[in-house]
Amino acid sequence: MTKNAFLLLVSTTILLSCNKDDNNNTNQDFQDFQSQQCVTAIGLTGLYWDYANGLPVPLTEIPTIKNPGTYFIHSDYPQLGFQMPQGYSAFEVSSNNPSSVGVNVIRNDNQVVWRYVPLTSLPGQVAINDAIAFEVNNMFAFYNFNDNFNVICTATRTTNFDGLQITFGARLIQFGVFTGLVWVNTLFEPVSGFTQMASSVSVAPTAEFNKEVFDTFLPISFQLLVIDDGVRDSDLDGYPDEIDAEPFNPNVH
Repeated sequence: MTKNAFLLLVSTTILLSCNKDDNNNTNQDFQDFQSQQCVTAIGLTGLYWDYANGLPVPLTEIPTIKNPGTYFIHSDYPQLGFQMPQGYSAFEVSSNNPSSVGVNVIRNDNQVVWRYVPLTSLPGQVAINDAIAFEVNNMFAFYNFNDNFNVICTATRTTNFDGLQITFGARLIQFGVFTGLVWVNTLFEPVSGFTQMASSVSVAPTAEFNKEVFDTFLPISFQLLVIDDGVRDSDLDGYPDEIDAEPFNPNVH
């Protein structure tokens, strides 16, 4: 299994209009959104939950960084590269034991975290709940949290592909003043005896979570998707190349 197979295992329906005036989603547009999979998740929180679960979401434009900051490119895995908003820093995840590549993107006040580890290779068959617990416990530790928490949404499902077992698990959790969405995808390879794992964590103060979904989490995630030429946005200005007067100039639409 290659690292590319674990690049953001989600699918999203994008409905793009040819009229630029219609391509102006704001976070207010999704206040009444109801998750298809979790009735307690509404607004952009519900939309992000569905997105993480591979369900189509009603975006009419590709989410982009509104206040562009620096770029991150992983030194060992350049396919993991994206632009961050201003006020954020990226910290590379790289390990040989276990084999792991990824990144932690942290707002400079340490209140918002976006973590993505597209590949961790572990010996044996790793239970999905153990993998999720690992990420959740690390999330709690980062915020020095050790109190009660509330699981808002949960999902676990297993599929088989060419004799390989793939298991996906996700949790939407409120803890203290924070909300975090954690998902993990595991693939057990019986021949090698190893589990390949991809994981992601998105955390923000609950009062800011919807805004961070719209301004940070989705725009970074979409930069990692393989975008069809019909919706490619080379300069990340929110306008697909096919309707952008200068597709490589973010200052001209």
